[in-house]
Amino acid sequence: MIRSPMSRHRGFTLIELLVVIAIIAVLIALLLPAVQSAREAARRAQCTNNLKQLGLAVHNYISSNNAFVPHDNWPSPNNPIQPGYAWATAWTVLILPYVEQTTMYNAYNFAWSNTMGYPAQGYNMTLCIMQPGFLLCPSENQVQRIFNPGGLSGIYGSQNYVSNLGGPGTIACYTGPIVPVPFYWNPEQCGPFGIEAITDGTSNTALFSERLKGLPYSTFQQPSGLVYPSSGPNFKRGVFPPPMTLNAATGNYQNALAWLQGCRATPGTTSTIWTWLNGFFWIPGYPDATVIDSYTHYNTPNGISCYNVDSPGYPNEAWVWGGCSGALPPSSNHPGGVNMAFCDGSVKFIKDSVNIQTFWALGTKNLGETISSDQY
Repeated sequence: MIRSPMSRHRGFTLIELLVVIAIIAVLIALLLPAVQSAREAARRAQCTNNLKQLGLAVHNYISSNNAFVPHDNWPSPNNPIQPGYAWATAWTVLILPYVEQTTMYNAYNFAWSNTMGYPAQGYNMTLCIMQPGFLLCPSENQVQRIFNPGGLSGIYGSQNYVSNLGGPGTIACYTGPIVPVPFYWNPEQCGPFGIEAITDGTSNTALFSERLKGLPYSTFQQPSGLVYPSSGPNFKRGVFPPPMTLNAATGNYQNALAWLQGCRATPGTTSTIWTWLNGFFWIPGYPDATVIDSYTHYNTPNGISCYNVDSPGYPNEAWVWGGCSGALPPSSNHPGGVNMAFCDGSVKFIKDSVNIQTFWALGTKNLGETISSDQY
């Protein structure tokens, strides 16, 4: 019997192997952006859903109380630890029953709400260390931060979603739908109010948006070395000095625009004053503590933030907390813009390139601006 010679098994050559590896690398390079884009689309959709839930909560609050939820319930009760200290309860606590968090709401002690600036003293600490998921944007890449007031440390819950305090405060303060109750150094304040006050139209008046949290921080005072330039990757997480002083609520449109242009022209080497206040924890409220849980319609989304030293305050603390007349725009990690909830319950994506006059108009509830949905 004649046997045929055995066939020889041929392996890959080095060149063939390199070609296959190159092809796989190209495919991965093509696929990875698509995967990242799909993940961001899912995160953006979840963010939209979170804002819709907040908007629905406010409407349910209005149904029960005939008024929008206030920015805070200042002044809060005094206490023997910090007599007269002005921290109060923020809107984030007041809407808890309307986001299916009644247990958390019932655990809150309103009689001790003004210790919220220093929760490590023990009052309402149970809630301070909790992190409500509905207040976090899935695209945020900063974790909870360590805050160390008065030498007492702890990890406290923070937030990304912020309420609309109004359009440029140098024109008029507190023109948004979620504003403080009347307080004595700001006589123009007129909250609380109901849907009837939104005369510019509920579909054209912003209610909530989002802002990136501040950077990690472990001491109450800002160390001289912990500063970030306006040209750096974290500029959206800080607040920068103003280009000039401008009085609040002057009604002067041209001055407001000039101030904003100066803010936008902040040199890239300018350092932040504070880097940790954005959303630094979710429970406290204070009329001029804008940077914690509110934003203003002054600069457009993802633009630079500038404080204004002439914001109303007692004492004048706008350089720390933002105040009503600073530029504290919404910001996010969503490419090209931010999600924004409106007073009619809708959520829309507002681009960074939105026209400045349109953006100002979206922030006010009753100044008579006329805009259409195709303008943003």
